[in-house]
Amino acid sequence: MNHNAISLLASLGVFASVLVGPAHANPYPAGDAAKGAKVFKKCVSCHMIGAKAKNRVGPQLNNIIGREIAVLEDYKYSKAMKAYAEQEPVWSEAVLDAYLANPRKAVKGTRMSFAGLRKEKDRHNVIEYMKQASQ
Repeated sequence: MNHNAISLLASLGVFASVLVGPAHANPYPAGDAAKGAKVFKKCVSCHMIGAKAKNRVGPQLNNIIGREIAVLEDYKYSKAMKAYAEQEPVWSEAVLDAYLANPRKAVKGTRMSFAGLRKEKDRHNVIEYMKQASQ
């Protein structure tokens, strides 16, 4: 490989790292799924997750991480959640964490009446549980 090719590849690598950031940039903290299952008990009156999950008052939560927001065709989302989906299109761990901390603050006008999970570790744990329970 000649010097120009190496320079081009190096500059592309730098350009790519600027676009996507470093691979280790603030990964979402791992939680404890077993503890998250206990926290999820606060959610089961409105949400289901797992092999036989169906929509209830709230939508089923299978594969929520990485799923587009407000897209389940068999669930009627609020206007507030649809508007939120336009500004925040995908449920990442960080987006879900912020929502679970205070749903009414994250999505003004949401129908979700749950006050939120104030403890950061509870949110990490329940998100880990949701990731594993979806499989």
